[in-house]
Amino acid sequence: MNAFIYAVALQWKLDIRSKSLLITCYAVPLLFFAIMGGIFTAVNPQAKYTLIQSMTVMGVSMGALIGLPPSLAEIYGSDIRKAYRANGVPLSLGLFSMLFSAFIHLLLMSAIICCVAPAAFEAALPENLPAYFAALAVLIFVSLSIGSALGLAVKNQAKLTMVAQLVFLPSIMLSGILFPAELLPPALKLAGRLFPAFWGYRLMVPGGFHWNSLWPLLLILAAAGLACALRVKRLRAE
Repeated sequence: MNAFIYAVALQWKLDIRSKSLLITCYAVPLLFFAIMGGIFTAVNPQAKYTLIQSMTVMGVSMGALIGLPPSLAEIYGSDIRKAYRANGVPLSLGLFSMLFSAFIHLLLMSAIICCVAPAAFEAALPENLPAYFAALAVLIFVSLSIGSALGLAVKNQAKLTMVAQLVFLPSIMLSGILFPAELLPPALKLAGRLFPAFWGYRLMVPGGFHWNSLWPLLLILAAAGLACALRVKRLRAE
């Protein structure tokens, strides 16, 4: 346990110095929030009731699907993996330490949005903050599990960037945070349900924390977790 805590703390310090993480977990999501928050509330005054949720979903998805995978690929697709094995360090340690560090960063980014939005755009705070942050934690973990699966599966950085974009863009466009998902054609509406952003948004909106929105996220988490476990097992055998 002490080794795990030390690994998480070390990864946290490394992430703070990472320009890539700074951009994907803080700079771009908060810039998007600063620009689109004003546009959303100006075009549709009712958007202030779900502004925090929609901006948070976008930020979490970007950090988990765009920011995390390249960092994992850098570890497991390079000689760092050999250093882990040579020193008797479990291969899963790098995955878990990076996952928990990214979780903290995304939680901080989400807290900034939650604190700033009411003052900046007169956005409504979530009615039930404990339920909101519980739903947020689930969304972050599920999104990070998908990002982890991508980072472990694709070794080539250029290809990984393209694959991550192919997952991130439809995740945002079909989630309902930019426009109501009900306006989409039936096929696209069904496709949106495959992404955690769709269910996470519904889990965080007022009155949305219930089992019908939670179980799809848990199912996605189980599938992504299984994919990560199988990939780590295969890397261990190589």
